[in-house]
Amino acid sequence: MSGVRILNVEPEGYPPRAREILDALGKVTEKTLDRAGLLDAATDCEVLITRFGHRMDKELFAAAPRLRAMVSATTGLDHIDLEAAAAHGVTVLSLRGETEFLEGLSATAELAWGLLLSLLRRIPSAFKSVREGGWDRDAFRGNELRGKRLGILGLGRLGRMVAEYGHAFGMTVAAYDPYASDWPMGVELRSAAEDMMEDTQVLSIHVLLNDETRGFIDRTMLARLPEGAVLINTSRGAVVDEAALLAALDSGYLAGAGLDVVADELAGGPSEGLLAYARDHGNLIITPHMGGATVESMEKAEVFMAQKLARFLESGEGRE
Repeated sequence: MSGVRILNVEPEGYPPRAREILDALGKVTEKTLDRAGLLDAATDCEVLITRFGHRMDKELFAAAPRLRAMVSATTGLDHIDLEAAAAHGVTVLSLRGETEFLEGLSATAELAWGLLLSLLRRIPSAFKSVREGGWDRDAFRGNELRGKRLGILGLGRLGRMVAEYGHAFGMTVAAYDPYASDWPMGVELRSAAEDMMEDTQVLSIHVLLNDETRGFIDRTMLARLPEGAVLINTSRGAVVDEAALLAALDSGYLAGAGLDVVADELAGGPSEGLLAYARDHGNLIITPHMGGATVESMEKAEVFMAQKLARFLESGEGRE
C-alpha cells in the first residue's frame, strides 16, 4: 500500500485525522484544481478524493488510466458518472448505504430547519435592516410554526430528523415515501405525493436525485400546495423545476422558498433567474450547498471515508 498515489482535489478543511490515515496509505497530493488541472493531475493517480467541486465524467475517467478508486464523502453521487466509473474499473467509495454511520450526522437536517426559521421569521432581511441603521420590528412580522402542517417528501434519515423537529415545534407532520420500510409514530402516512401536497403548509424535500425524482416538484405539484405554503430543499436542486418555482414565488402563490441546492451547481451556482429574484425579494433564501458542511460532520465523514479507503486497499472491502 505504500506506493499508492492519492490525489485530493478538494483539500480545504480536510481534517488532520483523515490526512494521517491517508499518509499511511501512500503518497498524498493535495491540490485545488480547475478542470484542465484536474485532467492533467489525474493521469498518474490511483485514488482520487473529491466532494462536489468537480464533475467526474467519461473524460475524467479516460484521462486517469491508473485510477482504482474514487472517494466522495457524500450520499448523493450525481456529480459522478457511475456507469463510466464501472466501465473503467473504478470503484466509487461513498457514504451511500452507510446507514449506521449516517445516523450520527444531523447537519443537513439542522440547516433545513435553519432555512425554515430564517424564511418565516425574515431573519436575513431583519438583520440587513439593523446593520444599515434600521430598528423597526413591525416591518418584519413573520409567521409561527406551531399548529401548521409539515409535509416531508422522503422519510429517510434526514426526513425523520426533520419530522422530529416539526413535532418539537408543535406542528402536524405528514410524509410521503413509497420506499420507507417502517413508519415512525406521529407521522401521517400519505399514499401519494399529490395527496400530501394538498394540505402541506411547509414542504421539506429529502430525496435522492434519480430518474424518478428529477423535476418531480414541477408546476403541477406546486399548484397542489395551498396558497401561502413554503418550500425547503436541502436534497438536490434538480428535484425542483426552478422555472416553476420562480413563477410560483413571483405570483405570490408560494410564500417563500429556502434552497441549499440548485439545479446545476457545477456550472457556477444559482441561475441568473434565481439570483435576480433573490436580490429583490426576501422570500427566497439560497445557501451554497452547505448542509453537511459543519466542522463536526465533515471531520466524521472524511475520517470514516479514509478508513473505508484503507479497508478497500487492503482487502477490497467497502466496494459500492
